[in-house]
Amino acid sequence: MVRAFAWCLVLTLVIVFSVYPIASRELTGLAGPVLLVLGLAPLAVLKLNNGSLASVVADIAFGAFDTGFMTIAILLGATFAGILGAVIGAGAGDAITDAWAGLIEGKVAVWLRKRGIDEARRPFTTSMGKMSGCLLGAGVTVSFASLNGIF
Repeated sequence: MVRAFAWCLVLTLVIVFSVYPIASRELTGLAGPVLLVLGLAPLAVLKLNNGSLASVVADIAFGAFDTGFMTIAILLGATFAGILGAVIGAGAGDAITDAWAGLIEGKVAVWLRKRGIDEARRPFTTSMGKMSGCLLGAGVTVSFASLNGIF
């Protein structure tokens, strides 16, 4: 558990110090690609610690769906109602996307089990898989929004 906590802390700091300069300098075109690259960091950490990437596919699916679609809700809320709209979009969007992402995660977990892949939830693998999926999902959504001139 200490290892999982330490890696979560390290990756949190890497993420914060990677995205802050982009947001503070309004380098919006870089936001999506940086999030996508950061999405690979937890997977690299997992491999460095002899973890199986196959075991976190369900967690990645959850995170990507959850945060990818929640980011859409945030963008819509911000567009129509500013900061409060973004906050409401995040809260309501998170609740809705958690439910849908849970269905997808469960379906992927069953699919993996049928193929003999150990996808049992453990603190370290679950945290790395979900962190990766969330960053990848946000990266795709933000990249798409940026390419379409939303910001």
